[in-house]
Amino acid sequence: MSKGTNDLVDILVAKLKRRQLVGSSAVAQATLKLLIVVISKNNWSKANDLLNLVRSVGQRLIEANPTELAIGNIVRRVLHVIREEFRDAEASSKSDDHSEFQTVPLTTSSSMYNLLSETGSDDKEYTHASHNLRSDIIQEVRDIRIELDTIYENIKNQATNHIHSNEIIMTIGRSRTVEEFLKMASSKRKFHVLVAETAPSYLGQQMALELSKAGIEATVIPDSAVFAVMSRVNKVILGTHAVLANGGLVAISGTHMMAAAAKHHSIPVVVCTGLYKLSPLYPHDEDSFNVVMNPDAVLGFEEGDLMEKVTVTNPYYDYVSPEFVNLFITNQGGHPPSYLYRLIVENYDPNDHTFDPLA
Repeated sequence: MSKGTNDLVDILVAKLKRRQLVGSSAVAQATLKLLIVVISKNNWSKANDLLNLVRSVGQRLIEANPTELAIGNIVRRVLHVIREEFRDAEASSKSDDHSEFQTVPLTTSSSMYNLLSETGSDDKEYTHASHNLRSDIIQEVRDIRIELDTIYENIKNQATNHIHSNEIIMTIGRSRTVEEFLKMASSKRKFHVLVAETAPSYLGQQMALELSKAGIEATVIPDSAVFAVMSRVNKVILGTHAVLANGGLVAISGTHMMAAAAKHHSIPVVVCTGLYKLSPLYPHDEDSFNVVMNPDAVLGFEEGDLMEKVTVTNPYYDYVSPEFVNLFITNQGGHPPSYLYRLIVENYDPNDHTFDPLA
């Protein structure tokens, strides 16, 4: 890796470690911008070399902040693009060498082929020299960047299909995706939004304020009142920090309580999220995806006598099981949790679920 590129990687690693860069969208944009530089500014002659280069950069970024799952997702998307472009180039060169009447071998661009193929079975094919792939790969990666730039637009355009007049909507925290979704729906529908205050961060109060500025009737309720008023709600609309491979959510603390209350009252739960938040990882250890914040917001240090007698934990995220979610609204349309496996197959290669270097 060139010195200039390595310096850029070090800068982003430092920002991630210091939490100067937080939030799935900002992290995804920064990661993709860096990977474009890595691909374009470094010398590589084989796809295998480029795969290992991107893997090494991805590993460093993930180690800097493991809870930002969007980093790994973007790296895996780029690795998938590299593999697909190389396979397409190989298939094209082979077809030129054969008669036009011969059948071109099936490539792994087929989702069904990916499902049936063995993981790691095709790593050796990337050791062949590749030519004229740099520009094609960079163009495909820039298409991913365009997708990130238009995610909010694509999701909010579906709002009027899911929100109807005079409905009561409940949400929690402040999610830009949900905020844009509700604002778009308010242009054609009149409805009422109940926002849980999301203590101790109180992001729900900020959300209610922004919705009120847009002319939406919004009411802030304490987190303890969620179950009591859930029977009056028509649907729950949630944002999320990440979506795991089984359809579970890593979302702001309090989301699990709201989703469980909705399930008890048979209220549909809708999650608005971009596909870049979809991770191929499974929640084998739910706590590994969480962040513990300063407990001072929960129990102040001025409560000195009490502080000596209790241990206070202030988790920032909740894990929400997939059985609590009815529908995911993504930038590619609405999908039930059972369909997520297909999206993972289409966007990630099974060889890239971990970032071990290729031989």
